[in-house]
Amino acid sequence: MTNVLFGVSYLGTNYAGWQKQDNALGIQEVIENAMQDLGIKNPEIFASGRTDAGVHAKEQCFNAHINFSNVQKLPLALNSKLPEDIRILWAKKVDDDFHSRFSAHKKTYVYRIRIGEVESPFDYQYTTYLNYNLNLQKMVDSAKFLIGEHDFQAFCSSNTKTPDYIRTIYNLDIKKTDNLFEFEICGNGFLYNMVRIVVGTLVDVGRGKMEPQKINDVLISKDRKFAGKTMPAKGLILKNVEY
Repeated sequence: MTNVLFGVSYLGTNYAGWQKQDNALGIQEVIENAMQDLGIKNPEIFASGRTDAGVHAKEQCFNAHINFSNVQKLPLALNSKLPEDIRILWAKKVDDDFHSRFSAHKKTYVYRIRIGEVESPFDYQYTTYLNYNLNLQKMVDSAKFLIGEHDFQAFCSSNTKTPDYIRTIYNLDIKKTDNLFEFEICGNGFLYNMVRIVVGTLVDVGRGKMEPQKINDVLISKDRKFAGKTMPAKGLILKNVEY
């Protein structure tokens, strides 16, 4: 058996998230079925993290212990069995004890918001549309309070079960090009819905519902009700994972 690390890109629109489920189609199940079609028996893949229903990935990573004669040919072989909205980018051998989730050091997400009354058919699947403008500088000022190691309990789903809520944000960059805002956030890990709630809170600042310094008060509160709304899944893209 060889431990193989894969890079995969996908549009999450047609799937109930990454994880295999009993009553819905997850991306994990689609990939494992493709492996079985190649003669790989009982494949079990382990992702760097689970994306929610409708969330996309430019480069997600997963590993699997499998028997296959030529690892370099796996991407081409798997892509011939996969739907067009899921593509294996690369594959390489890694150490037996490597785990795509527990060996990861950094993850970077991008959230896209376009200001406009009408959704474009060319990007609506991976962009959230808002019909009001946002103040870029206020959002940039407020993002500074989130950099570093903090307890992010206020910025995750209220039913999140985890031993601790401490996470480290290394960078949180916000850029505007014409009517498109892109929020890029890099951290050592993220809680359930954390990125979408962070962006929702920054949007409240950008539209004038919250002052930038109030972000720090939300952190200190550790209370979900003081943060902004959870933004729609379709605007979220997992950009890459670093090991």
